[in-house]
Amino acid sequence: MNQDPVELVIFDCDGVLVDSERIYCRVDREVCASLGAEFTETEIVDHFVGSSHEVLTAIVEERLGRPLDPDWHHVYRPLYDRALDAELTAVEGVTDALDALHVPFCLASNGSHAAIRRNLTRVGLLDRFEGRMFSARDVARGKPAPDLFLHAAATMGVPPERCAVVEDSPYGVAAARAAGMRAFGYCGGLTRADRLMGPRTLVFDDMRELPKLLGEPLV
Repeated sequence: MNQDPVELVIFDCDGVLVDSERIYCRVDREVCASLGAEFTETEIVDHFVGSSHEVLTAIVEERLGRPLDPDWHHVYRPLYDRALDAELTAVEGVTDALDALHVPFCLASNGSHAAIRRNLTRVGLLDRFEGRMFSARDVARGKPAPDLFLHAAATMGVPPERCAVVEDSPYGVAAARAAGMRAFGYCGGLTRADRLMGPRTLVFDDMRELPKLLGEPLV
């Protein structure tokens, strides 16, 4: 099957560049419990990983049966920051993958610009993405809508069909497919491989393999 060559690789941040999802999920569960919303570890992974703040809030409100204040999350920010400062590392093999890429790359995350910069700084990756970071705050709708990836591709000057997206969540791979881009689902973290599989998607578990996988045909 012939396909256009990849001219841009768009990376998600959490769980793809920085190994933050394990930390977020643990603290998410603690925060939700303090609000009175109990979630199992599986529920946290299935529903929270890769979600936008709006999606997370809606899920918690549904479990609670009541609305939350618009700024409910702010008081818990120090819990996340302390855990990330103490534990955050780059995803294993990602620096090797970045070094081996021969095409431009950028970042597109549902997180805020401030959170993206903090996490990349913590693991020493900020310089690699400076000036090429896109947040869901830049568009009308975050993932799983395609808006963010389309915005990143347009800004970088590459048509969607020549973009490859590296994601670790069902929300992210759904957004990539909706944008008409190739999806590479990384299952080396928390998300099960079967939750990433689908059309025009290659699922893999070793980030070092990414550069050579970019040339594989997807159906």
